Amino acid sequence: MVDSSNARIFSEINQQSGKNVPSPEHPVLFFNASTRLTRTSLNAAFAWLAANGLRNGGVPAAFLVCQGGLRPCLLAANRDDLSARLPCEDCCRLSRAMFSGMETVPLDFVDDTVLSNQVEGLDLPELETYTFQDVPLGSLTLPSLRWILRRHHLSGVPNAVQLHRRFIRSAWSVYVQAREWMGTHQPRAVVVFNGLQYPEAVVRWLAKSLGIPAFTHEIGLMPLTAFFTEGAATASPVSLPDDFQMTPERDAQLDKYLSGRMRGNFTTAGVQFWPEMESLTPEFWNLARSFRQIVPVFTNVIFDTSQAHANVVFSDMFGWLDAVRKLIELNADTLFVIRAHPDEIRPGKESLETVTDWVIRNRVNLLPNVLYVGPDQYFSSYELIQNAKFVMVYNSTIGLEAAILGAAVVSGGKSRYTQDPITFFPQSQEAFHEKVQEMLTSDDWQVPAEFRLTARKFLYYQFFHAALPFDAFIEPDRVWNGYVKLKKFSNAQLNPEQNMTLRVIRDGILDGKPFVLPH
Repeated sequence: MVDSSNARIFSEINQQSGKNVPSPEHPVLFFNASTRLTRTSLNAAFAWLAANGLRNGGVPAAFLVCQGGLRPCLLAANRDDLSARLPCEDCCRLSRAMFSGMETVPLDFVDDTVLSNQVEGLDLPELETYTFQDVPLGSLTLPSLRWILRRHHLSGVPNAVQLHRRFIRSAWSVYVQAREWMGTHQPRAVVVFNGLQYPEAVVRWLAKSLGIPAFTHEIGLMPLTAFFTEGAATASPVSLPDDFQMTPERDAQLDKYLSGRMRGNFTTAGVQFWPEMESLTPEFWNLARSFRQIVPVFTNVIFDTSQAHANVVFSDMFGWLDAVRKLIELNADTLFVIRAHPDEIRPGKESLETVTDWVIRNRVNLLPNVLYVGPDQYFSSYELIQNAKFVMVYNSTIGLEAAILGAAVVSGGKSRYTQDPITFFPQSQEAFHEKVQEMLTSDDWQVPAEFRLTARKFLYYQFFHAALPFDAFIEPDRVWNGYVKLKKFSNAQLNPEQNMTLRVIRDGILDGKPFVLPH
């Protein structure tokens, strides 16, 4: 069923905001083919509202719009049946409604015989490093391949090779058409969803190669908020201002939000991962009393796009877990609680390379000093942290929250917060082993006081300044979880001078200012 509930508002606003654009020259180009199909997603709404905010301020904007030009697109790809029909007709119908009255750039499929012949002869490792006319198509499409196959390691996976070849061909088609349009229209900036999914990744790479400012956006940590950046939105780069300090009012606001979050009362991208939050059971404490100390190990979803930025010290999260397993075997007096992320079993996005698989394959569940907590078990991670000697994470947000609770945290992967003094982040695998072993063996170490203070500042800043609210314009769709409906609002409300979020986005795109609310 195509989303028609927003169609009238799309058309009215597009027509009215277009009257404020004195010239169509040098527009800001938006592209978000990987964020929705037949209904209005959060990121689709963010881009549409941002574009109309620019237009209301007199800045032209255009959308690169797929017309069946992705074969397949990311969201509609069927990893089990590559011949399955794509919902192009319904998707294009929503595009016509969403962008009626706006300048659009149709994206068709342009095949290149030379490229197609080359990739047909390549295996998976060769495809991953494939370059055509100096464009690294293999690496630009690899995150999308991992995302759609719901795994990191791809060797021997059915359809992985064929799907990668198709992504590469489609990526080149996007590149050729976007390059031609950019050469003619000279956009002043490019704004894409996510920046790692292959259609948008190619356009971002092209813009940067041409010296055109390129920006990405993703869902923010607060409900109905967006995160915009000149960097990679999937890495969530947030820079704390030197003059930013917590105040009693800010502390109270953060504590109020965290008190709900630590009861499981929060959503991410419209999804509530914790239907309930259970206390640690008597059975757990009976087990824990047999050990000198408790160390929780918090994992991530292996195919999540943040992982591409996290894999700096270790090749991937499972490489990190292999290192953790060695430490488990060396420290029989410690109870290691390995916690799988609940997003591993999110309906429709279930991981196909899981921590459970790793635990069973490596017989970690048979080690007497390991308690494995699966993704469908909902006892409190926060209570576990409060009773831990220290905490190990890869790049999860729980590491930041653990630091706020005063726990020592050792990060295995790079995250948005590891550049600040919040966690211990050893810079080699050897250093990681030595640091963790030291903390396991000795009781003569302390958590630097600045870790907790910086963590509080960082999380507050990310919640209440870097997360740009759009709740004046959108609300959750009551039927379709994770999607949104447009509220009733006037075109004048989309003027950046009337809305702080749109003003921040305009100033960030046009003037290079930070995409954060003023503090």
